[in-house]
Amino acid sequence: MNGASISAEPGAQSRALWLSTIAFTVCFAVWTIFSIIGVQIKQDLGLTDTQFALLVGTPILTGSLIRLILGIWADQHGGRVVYVGVMVAAAIATFLLTFAYDYPTFLLAALGVGIAGGSFAVGIAYVSKWYPKEKQGTALGIFGAGNVGAAVTKFLAPVVMVAFGWQMVAQLWAVGLLVMAVVFWFGTEDNPSLAARRASGAKPEPISALLEPLKNVQVWRFSLYYFFVFGAFVALALWLPHYIIDAYGFDIATAGMIGAAYSVPASIFRAYGGVLSDRYGARRIMYWTRRSAVSRRTRCATGRTARSSRSPARPCRR
Repeated sequence: MNGASISAEPGAQSRALWLSTIAFTVCFAVWTIFSIIGVQIKQDLGLTDTQFALLVGTPILTGSLIRLILGIWADQHGGRVVYVGVMVAAAIATFLLTFAYDYPTFLLAALGVGIAGGSFAVGIAYVSKWYPKEKQGTALGIFGAGNVGAAVTKFLAPVVMVAFGWQMVAQLWAVGLLVMAVVFWFGTEDNPSLAARRASGAKPEPISALLEPLKNVQVWRFSLYYFFVFGAFVALALWLPHYIIDAYGFDIATAGMIGAAYSVPASIFRAYGGVLSDRYGARRIMYWTRRSAVSRRTRCATGRTARSSRSPARPCRR
């Protein structure tokens, strides 16, 4: 992989990284679409908070569970074709969302929208093949910054929804994803290792071989870390607009802007975290991030508890 990456044409390498990042941004915007349109759907259907939470969480469930098989396919058949397939499938599902008419059909549609979340595993597999190990942290950090798509949805979706309805949001996001799939297909190339394998006539590794890492306890441990760190980010990103509207009476546009202010710094630090990982080691940066987050949230919760008897609860800045 390293040799292929070093011999890769710089222009193709750059296009692979930046178009993958933009595509992930669009996918993430679709993946978190219910953080905004879900507020209107909740009102239209008269949903409880529990039903609303299940609705906004359903795409996250699909996107998380589908990542394993998508990652395997990306290794076997190349991330480029799988990435395009994910975007097309998610675009179709997002457009069909507009035909949902009751809670069960919205949940079914949400399962399809969640396909967009699988783009992370595919993009990681594709981008990493273009870079040597000592540069992968920076490259994957830049790619991971695509979760700024959550902020894109929070900035733009309220404007579209107020003017034209939530159905228009779903339709426009679906069209945007389809356009991105076309641009990505014609703007990128297969990664060098896949091209070399096809030229040699070698067959892709079987699924059994690709599942071998699951025998390593470190894989499960890091998955658990990711569950808490990224899971907490996504959960709050989805719930924040609804909470701000209910707790403070802000309109959807203002709530979306506040929610976007939460998502943008996370994207910036994700890219910077990749740079630091290349410089100091991924394990050290990961543990530093966990300790910092836990310490900050503990102080935040302690301060809120101390103030609760004296003043109304206020949002805690991260």
